[in-house]
Amino acid sequence: MRYVIDFSEGSKEQADLLGGKGANLAEMTKMNLPVPTGFTITTEACLEYLKKKETMSTDIHSEIHQHVLSMEERTKKRLGDSSEPLLVSVRSGSKFSMPGMMDTILNLGLNDETVLGLSQKTGDSRFAFDCYRRLLQMYGDVVCGIDKNRFDQQLEFYKEKKGYLLDTEMQAKDWQKLVAVYKNIFLEVTHQAFPQDPYEQLMSAVEAVFRSWNNRRAVTYRRLHDISDSLGTAVNIQEMVFGNFGVKSGTGVAFTRNPVTGEKGIFGEFLLNAQGEDVVAGIRTPKPISALETLMPDVYQEFLTLSHLLESHYKDMQDIEFTIENGQLYLLQTRTGKRTAKSAFKICIQLVEEGIISKNEAIKRINPTMITRLLHPVFEPNELKNAVVFAKGLPASPGAANGAVYFTAEQAKKASEQGEKVILIRQETSPEDIEGMVVSEAIVTSRGGMTSHAAVVARGMGVCCVVGCEEVYVDEFLTQARVGDVLVRQGDTISVDGTTGTIYLGSIPYIEGDEWQLLKTVTNWAKEGASIDVKANAETPTDIKTALKLGAHGIGLVRTEHMFFGEERISEMRKMILAENKQALLSPLERLKEFQKNDFRAMFTVLKEKSCTIRLLDPPLHEFLPQTEEDILHLANATQRTTSEIKHRIEELHEQNPMLGHRGCRLAITTPEIYEMQVAAIIESAIEVSQKDATLNIAPEIMIPLIGSKEELAFLRKHLEQTIQTIFAKMDQIIPYKIGTMLEIPRACLTAGKIAEVSDFFSFGTNDLTQLTYGFSRDDSGKFIGVYQDKLLVKEDPFQHIDEEGVGTLMKMAVDKIRAFDPTIKIGVCGEVGGDPQTIHFLKKMGVDYISCSPYRIPAAILTIAQEL
Repeated sequence: MRYVIDFSEGSKEQADLLGGKGANLAEMTKMNLPVPTGFTITTEACLEYLKKKETMSTDIHSEIHQHVLSMEERTKKRLGDSSEPLLVSVRSGSKFSMPGMMDTILNLGLNDETVLGLSQKTGDSRFAFDCYRRLLQMYGDVVCGIDKNRFDQQLEFYKEKKGYLLDTEMQAKDWQKLVAVYKNIFLEVTHQAFPQDPYEQLMSAVEAVFRSWNNRRAVTYRRLHDISDSLGTAVNIQEMVFGNFGVKSGTGVAFTRNPVTGEKGIFGEFLLNAQGEDVVAGIRTPKPISALETLMPDVYQEFLTLSHLLESHYKDMQDIEFTIENGQLYLLQTRTGKRTAKSAFKICIQLVEEGIISKNEAIKRINPTMITRLLHPVFEPNELKNAVVFAKGLPASPGAANGAVYFTAEQAKKASEQGEKVILIRQETSPEDIEGMVVSEAIVTSRGGMTSHAAVVARGMGVCCVVGCEEVYVDEFLTQARVGDVLVRQGDTISVDGTTGTIYLGSIPYIEGDEWQLLKTVTNWAKEGASIDVKANAETPTDIKTALKLGAHGIGLVRTEHMFFGEERISEMRKMILAENKQALLSPLERLKEFQKNDFRAMFTVLKEKSCTIRLLDPPLHEFLPQTEEDILHLANATQRTTSEIKHRIEELHEQNPMLGHRGCRLAITTPEIYEMQVAAIIESAIEVSQKDATLNIAPEIMIPLIGSKEELAFLRKHLEQTIQTIFAKMDQIIPYKIGTMLEIPRACLTAGKIAEVSDFFSFGTNDLTQLTYGFSRDDSGKFIGVYQDKLLVKEDPFQHIDEEGVGTLMKMAVDKIRAFDPTIKIGVCGEVGGDPQTIHFLKKMGVDYISCSPYRIPAAILTIAQEL
């Protein structure tokens, strides 16, 4: 097994082995692009190192040494040579991009002798000692765990003493003095001098990058982005090129399209006389890439040509890191660029229109979670008129948010855990801030640009972000931010507009954003040839309209119990429950029927001929009765009863285990008048809407809940069809209808073949099926599911993702039995997990006809189904 591979030997298809960065460096080398020479230590070497309790094998040592010798031969330089020193960068690179989550070391190979050789060779001692101090800080931080703020504080203290504002004002003698200070910090913390042997530096740096795979920020990032812990990271060793080598040198990051808006054209930033970490860390605010056209026109034109070449080669928007050394352009990395949801949709549509990728490829590139981010909130326009602006910066990640200000990741995380909405304000963020960034509604930095750490990570998470607010003085020690005389202290509320880059004082209300056209284009593509329909769980005309706008094929679950909770309706419902005889029952039922008919007429009118599955009353009656003394007294007065009588009735209806008690079909068998009323309301309203518009052919689907046997459904079906036939005769019109049931009891799954003899359709109710299979109460499982997951007793919450081994086996058994009886019977899933992308993979294999979920999960479900084609 080879553990080290030269850039000239790899390709972009080897991301598993070389990591994304190494694979792309190899690909660019193969394309003869200006890439500094180097080699990659593979992910297998990392996993071997971690497996052997962080011990580097002699085989890996030997291969690294051989490749260094080969690099020395190609470059005519030698590691540790005082006259022709070879300096290298050491960079991590896993299969999936994890910006800033792991570690980088630049200028490795410098020591007290080679820094003088570099100074003599270049004729620029300022440059040489600037490189040396950078190595001391990065090596101290990454390899030895020295808090990098100790180095930064000394630099800021020195600049303040000298009256310097910028690092570029530092002279050679200044950097020499700072190098001595940095070496003392190193000695003070580690009790050892900075290593002068370049090979020792190299091997220690490689091991540190391997270890960084398991650092807290990397682990947190992987959890957040669902990246496996088993991949490991590669390490790229590359000859240094220097962006800090004077005014004809620089470094930058650019995207081939705008990662925020998706607009076509180069979008990026650069810094003159700087190294790459300066751009990413946001220590200095960079210039837009367009300014390079004036400063170095030839370099700019070359960069445009190479950027277009890379985007065409990879067929996607690229994020490119580059360095200019004395007017010579070098490419240090290309990767698929992280982007906002809006940008992702827009770029995919553009690439299809440009003929670069197919619709199917575009669909596969959209992560379902992007859909929720696409409809980012925006501030209420009227409220903005009177809003007080605190500061302005660069709009790094769109959206609108408000919350309490905190100045460290630790404070933000703590406040969030206490239920507070937080906004993180920093001078600049670093990878150590990831746990605070994850919980923040918005992120604000006073430094940095559109490609800084804060900007890149926020866009990846879909979090609102504004960077480069240079007028804001952030004092993290005093926990306050100041613009002129205006002060914002920790705990104060601000509002952040990541779309415009504006920060406001106080809390501004916001509304959901509107990128419907982008969404509609992609979901329409996704629906072409889809094998499963996606319907909505909805009852109100507003929700139904939203569902149809989001791409629903119809309504897969109308929960009629939700229609009884208005003030007038709940009153009639309670009167019905309190009825002491059949005569007393009929009056409130008649009023409830009119409420139901109004609802159904509105629904059928909006849906026209789209399918509508209506579930009859499901919960136990006690859920509709009052619980507080005030409500009990109100009901007593309304029904001319005493409070004692009301409480007695509540006590009568009390059940030890109501979820397994007198509810659903069982209630209909003991009190048939309730379902009779509901079915009459459904059929009558459907006929009335059809009579109003003769072109409509409305065919309601009536679903009976909690069926456990063929006998239950047969009994209720016969009874309800008598009601339906009576209505047909009375209204002198017949319409099509179906009567089916939910599969939510294990016994129903086991006997589904028999139940199919009397059912027109089926729909799995996964919430009840899960709790009855596991014996977990869905309302109480939150108290222990987290502990079960921590102790690896369950992999995932079965109410969030289907339990394929248990619940899934019952579902598969039911589908097989139903299909054996009649392969044309429609089978759906109306539990909320039906909208879960992970569950959809399983349901598609199982062969269901449709899923039904809440309206805003519909586009993600449509997309997930299409990605399975």
